[in-house]
Amino acid sequence: MNNVLINESDTLHQIFMRRCLELAATASGYTAPNPMVGAVVVCDGRIIGEGFHRQYGEPHAEANAIRSVRKPELLERSTLYVNLEPCSHHGKTPPCTDIIIASRIPHIVVGSSDPNPKVSGKGLEILRAAGRRVTEHVLEKECERLNIRFMTFHRKHRPYIVLKWAQTADGFIDVIRAPDVIGRPTPITGWYEQALDHKWRSEEQAVMVGTNTALKDNPFLNIRCWHGRQPLRVVLDRQLRLPASLNLFDETQPTLVFTEKEQPDTSQITYSTVPFDEHLPQRILDELYRRHIISVMIEGGTRLLQSFIDAGLWDEARIFTGKVMFGDGVKAPVMPPNF
Repeated sequence: MNNVLINESDTLHQIFMRRCLELAATASGYTAPNPMVGAVVVCDGRIIGEGFHRQYGEPHAEANAIRSVRKPELLERSTLYVNLEPCSHHGKTPPCTDIIIASRIPHIVVGSSDPNPKVSGKGLEILRAAGRRVTEHVLEKECERLNIRFMTFHRKHRPYIVLKWAQTADGFIDVIRAPDVIGRPTPITGWYEQALDHKWRSEEQAVMVGTNTALKDNPFLNIRCWHGRQPLRVVLDRQLRLPASLNLFDETQPTLVFTEKEQPDTSQITYSTVPFDEHLPQRILDELYRRHIISVMIEGGTRLLQSFIDAGLWDEARIFTGKVMFGDGVKAPVMPPNF
């Protein structure tokens, strides 16, 4: 509790919910497509157990918190705090509602409801039907913000979209390069921005680039200057003209290729055939949604980024502006006037 930021106006419910949020954020980048969840067990105003969902496929926060209590006999007079509604369905782990009910905890305090239709209020209904007292909406906005990717995925039926690029002081993202110059990204920013970019990659489930960016920059689209789970690499290649020698196809991590041509999959490279028409951004997101990808960071180039901007299919834009000036080159994307 020593590191929890507490406002003087916070109630006890809010204080303990902030601890849930702190615990949940510890697993940033590891739980997708699941949400980030933290839980604490409180008895007589003191935390006697806590836990969080460490990574996808492992036990959920509620189970970890309850199992961490050294004196289980205290559970029947304790309160469980959790930033997201406990799940009520069988997935890779048993329903958290079953574990809570079996522990005999009488009071559950929840931050936000779960928009997943498999849960969506059912968890709270089950707890109340079992005679448990449920308190809702504690720090609800903060709880929803923490899991904005998960919320967007289930409410809008598409991944949460982060646009990212670097541009010069005069508004270019690249110089005009000769057709035979590949694999040499043009520097605009420095090492710090590169490390931050890799940190951001670790927080998203997928990273996407267009054909020209893949060809000209030959990126790895992985995490090297940070730590975390490697994202799914996504690249557009309409005519399958990208050479197999590119770093994207080194088969060190999963790669998804959107194309108009049929191509057999390999162990790490999957091909998705879609029409490259005016609806391409939505078609891409529909496929990513079908694959349970809850967030994607689009890193270039201008044409791909602009297509998502023009379609209104984006949630955040992160733009580095360097001090260098190119004078001429590939123009940076243009954001809406109210951005």
